[in-house]
Amino acid sequence: MSINKEWYKKGLRDGIPIALGYFAVAFTLGIVAKKAGLTAFQAGLATGLTNASAGGYAGFTLIAAGAGYLEVALTELIVNARYLLMSCALSQKLSPDTSILHRILVAFDVTDEIFGISVSVTGTLNPYYNYGAMTVAIPGWTLGTVFGVITGNILPASLVSALGVGLYGMFIAIIIPPAKKNGVIAALVIISMLASLAFSKLPVISSVSSGMRVIILTVVISIAAALLFPVKEEDDAA
Repeated sequence: MSINKEWYKKGLRDGIPIALGYFAVAFTLGIVAKKAGLTAFQAGLATGLTNASAGGYAGFTLIAAGAGYLEVALTELIVNARYLLMSCALSQKLSPDTSILHRILVAFDVTDEIFGISVSVTGTLNPYYNYGAMTVAIPGWTLGTVFGVITGNILPASLVSALGVGLYGMFIAIIIPPAKKNGVIAALVIISMLASLAFSKLPVISSVSSGMRVIILTVVISIAAALLFPVKEEDDAA
């Protein structure tokens, strides 16, 4: 229990900057939700259960357009499909003895940022680390959306945009330390950025949804890295 408590506290601490970034980004989701005709409660409930910026924006936009349930479901599946890959990666970080219940609870809030800090954990991942991060991250999404619905239109667009920059800064803080220690990781980060930029500009590929482009790049680059630079598994003693 004491070990789980320490992991929880560590996840709680690492999740605070994520929550602050989510709160800022969720303001814009709240504005979109309000334009779609949702109340603060409805928007907060939707965001609290999905925890996805692109997915939330797509969902609220489709609701505003009067789309049917099937169209919304298929769109959400495509936009958020990258989380399937992240979940597979996180499952390899968990101990083989981790119960199904813990795996389901961890999978509930697999976001880009929580995935980033989770895979950066040295050694085996304790589920309570994710629970700690989720404890502050989910309210960040939810409250940000609620306040966005209530007061989002009052704030200047430039201020809302500036608040969202903090999330990108947090992403940089996640990738820079391991990239400084490992030249292979640094090279892969640069290649990923350049490939992502190229995919967004190429005539045919650019028409594919952003979520699907992320999946394609992740699979291709991950396979290439695994084949060219395999990583030996560390034993528990290490």
